[in-house]
Amino acid sequence: MARSRPQRTPIARIAAALLPLVALSACIGGPDGPRTARTAPPEPGAAPAVATPGRIGSGTVKVALVVPLTGQGAALGAAMRNAAELAMEEFQQPDLQILVRDDRGTPDGAREAAQGAIDEGAELVLGPLFAANVQAAAGPARAAGKPVIAFSTDATVAAKGVYLLSFLPQSEVDRVVEEAVAGGKRSFAALIPENSYGNAVEAQFREAVARKGARLAAIERYAPGAPEPAIQRLAGVITGPAVQADALFLPETPDGLAAVAPALTKAGFSPGRVRPLGTAVWNEPRVFALPALQGAWFASADRAGFGGFAGRYQARYGSSPPRVASLAYDSVSLTAALSRQYGSQRFAESTLTNGAGFSGVDGTFRFRPEGTSDRALAVYEIRNNAATVVSPAPRTLGKSGT
Repeated sequence: MARSRPQRTPIARIAAALLPLVALSACIGGPDGPRTARTAPPEPGAAPAVATPGRIGSGTVKVALVVPLTGQGAALGAAMRNAAELAMEEFQQPDLQILVRDDRGTPDGAREAAQGAIDEGAELVLGPLFAANVQAAAGPARAAGKPVIAFSTDATVAAKGVYLLSFLPQSEVDRVVEEAVAGGKRSFAALIPENSYGNAVEAQFREAVARKGARLAAIERYAPGAPEPAIQRLAGVITGPAVQADALFLPETPDGLAAVAPALTKAGFSPGRVRPLGTAVWNEPRVFALPALQGAWFASADRAGFGGFAGRYQARYGSSPPRVASLAYDSVSLTAALSRQYGSQRFAESTLTNGAGFSGVDGTFRFRPEGTSDRALAVYEIRNNAATVVSPAPRTLGKSGT
């Protein structure tokens, strides 16, 4: 079958199978974001979520789903298995067979799970969830020439043939800086924690500011939980009558902001003069109530998908899904769509890295050849203890790296 001209259609053309894209709850972020995922408590008397290895569907195209069903992350893995099942049902039972395998939350388990599924004929590996496990599973997949679509938010595990379908903080940094410059901000400062998340975003922040032709006024790093010395060093740039920056990047979690925000207020920081900027980890009500962040902007997936998915999941399984469950849903939907449209080229590199991308529960996304991904993100403003969209997520993705 001849292939059509590349466009954003492998999933978009079957939008009815994905169902309406409705609202969103808090995003997770940072390397191995599942550590911060939250799920609603079970109903009184309800049995805990349990999932076991097995098969979903009976089609001829075999795909592995490697997630933790025991050990670290087992509750998340069970929910992701459920989401995969929901995707298969809503896709009207495609010619697909999902081989569900337990990685036990460990690298050895991930390696064994991936190898076993490939030995059974899996053409593609979906998962694992944690960074070390992704690296382990990639070994047998690469040796067999099979691609991986993983769920870790640690961009360092991405590689040719190992694609990350997750919420990468680098995309969020690009989006919020881009919108700040479009809104007239020209001079940026940053207050960055000395941890893996801070390390992951600092280089991207520097690059994004430079790419947009803006000025980098200052960057200060601080030990998590102890921001005061760094704020003092930055005081002449972000406080006082002659501030040198008009935007302050704060890539910090809600727990970290509980210490950073009061320290900024105590130092005389005014968000009305210097706009705070953040990433999707800010998307929590407790962050919206912080005085130092009123008027702040952050980038996150648009409220146009997760709520509808969560409602259907709740109706099917009797509990609210954790945020990462939508990744399993989208990966199975994508797999089914590509299998239906592209035949023997369904999981070829050129198919998976279609530059126009694909549409999913969390909006438009695409895989880069080096394994990272781009997402169409919205920008939110915090005001009056709430967050509202000031720049909707674009329906299409621009040229990569712009």
